[in-house]
Amino acid sequence: MNRMASLALTLVPAVFMSTIRAADSEGIYGFTTSGAKTQREWEQKFKELPSPQMMRDTMQRLSARPHHVGSEYDRENAQWILSQFKSWGLDAKIETFKVLFPTPKERVVELLEPAAFKCALSEPAVKDDPTSDQKSEQLPVYNCYSADGDVTAPLVYVNYGVPKDYETLERLGVSVKGAIVIARYGGSWRGIKPKVAAEHGAVGCIIYSDPHDDGYALEDVFPKGPMRNENGAQRGSVADMPLYPGDPLTPGVGATEDAQRLAIKDAPTLTKIPVLPISYGDARPLLEALGGRTVPEDWRGSLPITYHVGPGPAKVHLKVQSNWDLKPIYDVIAKIPGAVAPDQWVIRGNHHDAWVNGAQDPISGQVCMLEEARAMSELLKQGWKPARTIIFCAWDGEEPGLLGSTEWAELHADELKAHAAVYVNSDSNSRGYLRAEGSHSLEAMLNGIERDVTDPEKNISVWKRNHARLMTGENAEAKREARGRADLRIAPLGSGSDYTVFIDHLGVASVDLTFSGEDPGGIYHSVYDDFYWYTHFADTKFVYCKALAQTAGLTVMRFADADVLPFEFTGFADTMHKYTGEVKKLQSDRQEEVRDRNDAIEQGMYEAVSDPRRPTVAPKREDVPPFINFAPLDNALATLDRSAARYSKAYKGFLALPQAPAADRLISLNDQLVQLERRLTQDQGLPRRAWFKHMVYAPGFYTGYGAKTFPGVREAIEEKRYDEAEREASRLAQTIRGYAEAIDASSERLEALSAR
Repeated sequence: MNRMASLALTLVPAVFMSTIRAADSEGIYGFTTSGAKTQREWEQKFKELPSPQMMRDTMQRLSARPHHVGSEYDRENAQWILSQFKSWGLDAKIETFKVLFPTPKERVVELLEPAAFKCALSEPAVKDDPTSDQKSEQLPVYNCYSADGDVTAPLVYVNYGVPKDYETLERLGVSVKGAIVIARYGGSWRGIKPKVAAEHGAVGCIIYSDPHDDGYALEDVFPKGPMRNENGAQRGSVADMPLYPGDPLTPGVGATEDAQRLAIKDAPTLTKIPVLPISYGDARPLLEALGGRTVPEDWRGSLPITYHVGPGPAKVHLKVQSNWDLKPIYDVIAKIPGAVAPDQWVIRGNHHDAWVNGAQDPISGQVCMLEEARAMSELLKQGWKPARTIIFCAWDGEEPGLLGSTEWAELHADELKAHAAVYVNSDSNSRGYLRAEGSHSLEAMLNGIERDVTDPEKNISVWKRNHARLMTGENAEAKREARGRADLRIAPLGSGSDYTVFIDHLGVASVDLTFSGEDPGGIYHSVYDDFYWYTHFADTKFVYCKALAQTAGLTVMRFADADVLPFEFTGFADTMHKYTGEVKKLQSDRQEEVRDRNDAIEQGMYEAVSDPRRPTVAPKREDVPPFINFAPLDNALATLDRSAARYSKAYKGFLALPQAPAADRLISLNDQLVQLERRLTQDQGLPRRAWFKHMVYAPGFYTGYGAKTFPGVREAIEEKRYDEAEREASRLAQTIRGYAEAIDASSERLEALSAR
């Protein structure tokens, strides 16, 4: 499910340079000098073990046939992965859940007026691609969790179908009430498009892949090149996962055989209107049939047509009927027991299910995780004993809605809250730059790992390559920061992969890792995402798969073996200041925007959105948003700054010890550190979506994948709930104060250890 996100890398401020640089120069973050020496010896052995050839062979095996949820090959893959773990001497098992997984029974998209055209809704086999013709096993083109429906209505083009596009339609005087909308993929997660369409009164939704976004406008199309051809279509879930991910019928509890389930009609994450995806070959006749106003410039795709909004004269018939069945999913779980602190868990995960053959998504990530497990099993034979327990998780059911990870974590929630120190995720992998997203308390540790992994094509560290990209990019602020700051800041987590339940629901510090940026890909969730495509157009030598295995493996090993768990809080505090500045600016910008719009309305002057020869509908006057009291949040951040600085000083004192205290004396300190991320959650969760409990990170209610930081405050401002924004700012301040108090408790224990 993982989409290529922007490389959102910023930098830790110079005021914290000395702390991070000191840790880096003296060894490894989280280790005393003596401990770091031993750790580096084991890490060097580990880095040499992942085999590109073995990862290529594993990809060929796992992607040989379609392996979606409920398929025979999905079950066979789970059994094969289990046999691999066991062959390496690991304690492994399969945990099975039963989840709602609808599959299509009838699908129709047809143009009725002004001319007749019926969409093919299929992806033909490509001669040179040997697995593209496995028709009897392939899921057809559809959107999982679409409502059943049979509707005929005028068609309206809504660009990407996100809320701001409907604001543009309103200014154009176009309503989608009673219409079928056609939206292009991109701009948000696909499930947002039917959600927003239904909120505006649409009766159906069609989502198409425009060549502007992943087709011939970017590069040659498959099979000549890597991009989506005219028949390629994107499958995918459209469940309202910003409410909650996982099985729609068992929110908050594991979907075991005997779990209490909602009735399908009562499941709030299912769409309210029928939805189907189509190719741009199928979309072109529909879009050509639209009349009405020409679209704004930024709404234009790359089809050789004039894009119109509609409605009419195009009239479309859309029908979706599904089989609403419960299907088994198979999570493969393997453990390496900890030798010193077995009750502190380091969890590593990647999913194994796909929409079709899924060589890139997800097998390019799964092969890395399996190589990490194999390499660590080799270290065990050489005498390595991780201090903490390592748990490898090959998740099933990620594609329909993070099913396997969510159901497993909900079932084991109490154990995870007590024991989970960190969750390390990957999904798909390609060539280019390392993208790290996660809890900002992991920033220093991850920078150290980036410095210790070599980019396989540039022969420099992946950190230097990322830094060079900032320095040579067009972002002036990024350049300025790169010149004056020490470390790259990781990006925040939204959703779209299996880390979601760990960080957002349980408060487990998490990170998501992938290499990307060099390989354009237009085969996402299509039949052409297979071994042939990957070995011709992606990481063809599997050297970036090795780099990802090294990066994620070192992350796991450092958490498993660190004397003191490698959390760092000054960078976290700096990021919280950054997010506070953003929400303050959002509020002030909103006030200025409303004032300017109201002035323009009073003067009869407002921007013509499209054709200046035609009248534009004026926006309505709004009350100017009130000021929000951010003082409690500012005060909480001042407390956090002091707590982070105290911990940094205590940590330096610990580093100065000639050797670490006995391991059993560090267990209680590390138990405290395990719990720190939990302090950033609140049991009542976010407004109107209580499953999401983290107060700093969440997927946006109208972005789905993209992160919204300080989500309670930020989204209240965006949705014009200003009283709620002030309440959420106060609640966030309370959360941050509690986090700072927990840091102080850890500092006190560190100080006591360092004083002996």
